[in-house]
Amino acid sequence: MKVAKGITSRAHPLWLAYIMHRLSGLALAIFLPLHFWVLAMAMTDPVRLDGFLHLTEEGVVKLAEFGLVFLLAIHMFGGLRLMAMEWLPWSTSQKTLAAGATAVSFCIAVLFFMRAI
Repeated sequence: MKVAKGITSRAHPLWLAYIMHRLSGLALAIFLPLHFWVLAMAMTDPVRLDGFLHLTEEGVVKLAEFGLVFLLAIHMFGGLRLMAMEWLPWSTSQKTLAAGATAVSFCIAVLFFMRAI
């Protein structure tokens, strides 16, 4: 597949890392205002916060926490990948390591999830 200079090809091995970094950043940006809203309840309405915190025992919330930790890990490794792209020349083995970073991100999230259950 020929691609114009400067345009990312979907056939490129790191295209998934590119997309995952953007999507994880977007999801985290959506999550943060909700997180701050809940934290504000601690100061403005502690009784309501207690009721809200009872939801954290639900399985779906634990699954959402897994997703959040995965997003944080994938976004961190994506940021490290971007810094490496700016500062280092890429070889085939480095591309493999970048794919491995995604796998490590998933493992970190799974470990967190297993501990939360």
